[in-house]
This record gives sequence, C-alpha cells and structure tokens, in this order.
Amino acid sequence: MALPEQPSNIQPETEEESSSVEGGKGTWKHAAFHVATTIATPAAYAPLPFALASLGWVLGVSSLVGATVATWYSSLLIASLWGWNGKKQITYRHLAHSIFVRMRFDLVADFESSVQRKGLYGCCNVALVTPASLYARNHITYDYLSRFWGYWCIAFFQQVASLGNNIAIQIAAGSSLKAVYKYYYRDGSLTLQHFIIFFGAFELFLSQLHNIHSLRWVNALCTLSTIGFAGTTIGVTIYNGRKIDRASISYSLQGSSSSKTFKAFNALGAIAFSFGDAMLPEIQNTVREPAKKNMYKGVSAAYSVIILTYWQLAFCGYWAFGSEVQPYILASLTIPKWTIVMANLFAVIQISGCYQIYCRPTYAYFEERILSNKSASHFSLRYHFKRLTCTSIYIALVTLVAAAMPFFGDFVSICGAIGFTPLDFVFPAIAYLKAGRMPKGMKLRRLIQLLNCIIATWFSVVAILGCIGAVRFITEDIKTYKFFHDM
Repeated sequence: MALPEQPSNIQPETEEESSSVEGGKGTWKHAAFHVATTIATPAAYAPLPFALASLGWVLGVSSLVGATVATWYSSLLIASLWGWNGKKQITYRHLAHSIFVRMRFDLVADFESSVQRKGLYGCCNVALVTPASLYARNHITYDYLSRFWGYWCIAFFQQVASLGNNIAIQIAAGSSLKAVYKYYYRDGSLTLQHFIIFFGAFELFLSQLHNIHSLRWVNALCTLSTIGFAGTTIGVTIYNGRKIDRASISYSLQGSSSSKTFKAFNALGAIAFSFGDAMLPEIQNTVREPAKKNMYKGVSAAYSVIILTYWQLAFCGYWAFGSEVQPYILASLTIPKWTIVMANLFAVIQISGCYQIYCRPTYAYFEERILSNKSASHFSLRYHFKRLTCTSIYIALVTLVAAAMPFFGDFVSICGAIGFTPLDFVFPAIAYLKAGRMPKGMKLRRLIQLLNCIIATWFSVVAILGCIGAVRFITEDIKTYKFFHDM
C-alpha cells in the first residue's frame, strides 16, 4: 500500500524556501568572510583568557581545543546537509523541519512494512489498522511534534543565540568606544550607556542593507579587523605580561569550592559562546554552486583564522595576568595606551559586522510575516518604511537591555549555554544521523555514529551546566550593581 502524501497545508517550505530559491553568487572566500565574522569576534574570544582562568591550564586548554575541533566538525556536517532531500533549506529552521518531517514519515513507513511482514492485511479488522488510517488519525500529532522540534524549537534557540550575542556585542562595543573616549578625554562626562546607544544607531543604519550577501564587503573589512585586533591584542598582552612581576602572578583557582564550581560552569558557557555560529545555512545560501564544496573550503579557511587568533589570545592572556584576568581582556591591558586604543577600534569595526549577521534571522522573520507582500518592490518607499520600523524596534530593545544590564561576561555565558550549544554542537550531530547521510563503510559508519552521540550528549550537559553558572552570576551582579550602571 502506498504511503499517503503529505498534506500541502502543513508544509511550511514555500518555493522561495526550497529548491526554487535563486542560487547564491558568493565564492568560498565570501563564505569564509561571513563565517569568520560571525565566529571570530572580539566579543567571542576576548573572554577566553578569563574562561581559562576559571578552569585552570589543563581543563581550560583541553576544553578550548575540544570545542574548536567539535565546532569545525559540526559546521562541516551542516554544510553537507545542503539540499540533502533535493530541496534547499536556506535557514536553520527549515533544515530542522525537513529532517523531522522525514522522521515522521519514516515512522509510518516502518509501521506499514511491519504490517506487511506479519500479513495483517488479510485480517477482518484491517481497515482499522492500515497505515493510511493510522496516518489519518495521527498526522496532526506528528505534524505538531515535527513543527515544534523541527522548526519552532530551533527558531527559539536561534533567537536566543542572536539576541544574546547582540546584547553582548553591544556591551563590548560600548566598552571599547568608551575606552577610546577616555584616552582622549580623561575627565569626559559620557558614560558606557551613551556609547551603547551610539553603536545601536550605527547598526540601525547598516540594518537597511537588504541581505547577508550585501554585507560581503563589510565582512571582508571585519575579517581584516579580526586579524588586526588579534595581532594587536596578543602583542600588547605579551608586552604587559613581561612588564609585570611574574612572581606576583598566580594561576590557582580563586574562591570557595562552590564558587570554583560555578565559575567552571560559567566558563564552559563562555567557550561555547566563543564558537557560536547560528547562521551556517543562511550563509551557505549566499554561496554559488557547488555550494557544499565552496562551504567546506570557506569553513576550513575561517577556522584557520580562528585557530591563529583564539588559541594565541587565550593562552597569552591567561599567561600574562593569571587568575586576575578580566572577563573582557582589553580591560586588563594598561600600556602602551595608543596600542590599546588601536585594539579597541579594531574591535568596534569587527563587531559591527557580526552584529548584522546575527540580526538577520529576526529580520527574515519580519519579512516573512510583516513584509510578505510579494508584489511590493524592495525599492518601494512603503517597504523601506516598514523595514525601518521593524529594525528600529529590534535594535531599540537590544540597546535597552545592553544599557540596563551591561554584564558582558554573564550574557556571553548564558547565550553560549542556551543558544549556541544546542545549535552548534547538539543539533548538527543529531541532524546528520537522522538525515541518513551516513557513509557506506560499516566501520566509518559506526565511528561517526559514536562520535556524534558523544558530541550531542556531552554538549547537552555543557549547556545545562553553563546555564546554571550564568544564571547564578547574573543574579549576583544584579544584587551588586544598579540598572544602567556605568561599568
């Protein structure tokens, strides 16, 4: 008996969202710019020395190296699922939905084959248990579950990652701008909140660019700024470390046993945040064919930049300042002043592009739900007014939260635990297994199954522990500081 077709009214993928989507125009180099911009940001790797200080040398280094390898592998898995079922899933949400919908039909198909093997079609009550009748009774339940786990659950994680990342980015940008301001105007009256608002206004301007591909030259500049920031900060960190009396530097974990535990939990969330990239399918949609091959090259090139920047800054920062290193490494640097100003300017330039990448899932939702009039041109005045209104509301909310609670390290950890860990570690491992894209060799198949299960299980634990640590520190900071505190 043939399996009934999926009703069209429960298929969320429209033509624009599947195989009829216009092909991307970007090269693997553009993909590398986008991936490097979303991952290797000052807001991401500036907290790494502090994370190492919360874990110690052995656990810190092993966690950092393990996270690097795991996210590179997971990124390649996501890239390999491009068009896995003959359609282009151009967002994380639609990729997840397509895989879980397949699971739903596999359940029905498995039931049908089981009934056929047992010869139940000849029974007098066969009409009550045929796959068609079973599907008719349960397709609504299956559809609800597939929509929840395959679409809305991923949409939730992506929004948490995007919002949390942009809040942390805006705090970091405000801190860097304030540091530059204080260098020239030591007694100036402007506070951190002023610079957070200034940065938000600039991002509102960039938000009027239509899509990710339109940001390619912005992100090329941001990638160069990433290298500039890393080189400058690493050099200044080593310089500061050599000027400090090394006998005064301690690498022992600070605080009580419970404090050490929560710091370690918090550090795991910060490391997960540092490798966050909740935009891989969206980036791959901008790449020309062969999209998989170009994305593999782009991801690998981006991770070359990440290794050259993340590891050196994390190790040098912890070596230089030990357990006293600040959550935002630039706050630990003291001399020479002009190089610190340069590092802060590099940070602001790079952060501005990353902020835009993470705005795009929310903007895409706005366009789907509010700006969905297909007859309206993207160049019409009405369209631009609606877009300006939607983007203004989004940036105003992010700016308000960043200005009210400028606790950079805490937002980094909770965003990494709740947003990036499920998207960048857990989901890719599970999705690859569920999509059935396994190699034919039995030994390699078993190895990939084991590896993916270990990654999904371990990083699920990391997500829980990181969330516990982040919530605890946010609670403590709220007790210590007032809202809109000038950090």
